[in-house]
Amino acid sequence: MVGIFNQHAELLLRLLALAGVAGLGLPLLLAPLRWARWLRWRIPEEPQLATYFGRCLGALLCGLAAAAWIAAAQPPWQPLVLLICAAAFTLLVLVHAWGAWRRIQPAAASWLTLVWLGLLLLTGLVWP
Repeated sequence: MVGIFNQHAELLLRLLALAGVAGLGLPLLLAPLRWARWLRWRIPEEPQLATYFGRCLGALLCGLAAAAWIAAAQPPWQPLVLLICAAAFTLLVLVHAWGAWRRIQPAAASWLTLVWLGLLLLTGLVWP
């Protein structure tokens, strides 16, 4: 089952790049606390650390999205970038499932577990 849609690796990498920048990267980079409020996180009284970590994560996501966009047109690079995506999606599933199980995050963050799991499965399906 792994890789049965491998001819669509370029499309998935392009979609991941666009969604990574537009949906997460830039919002976290430019307005991390607004993004957190939208997901119903409680904002601490001293938000500097949360802002710092949010911006760092946003910058990292934008960098990974750029790598995905470039790799989409470079088939030799696709397996490496998809491996990085698969590793990130696996860890994100674990982090979000743990938070859901412990009930230490808003419901929206808990539901993201399914999004990360779906992206992990899609990554496997397009594996070159």
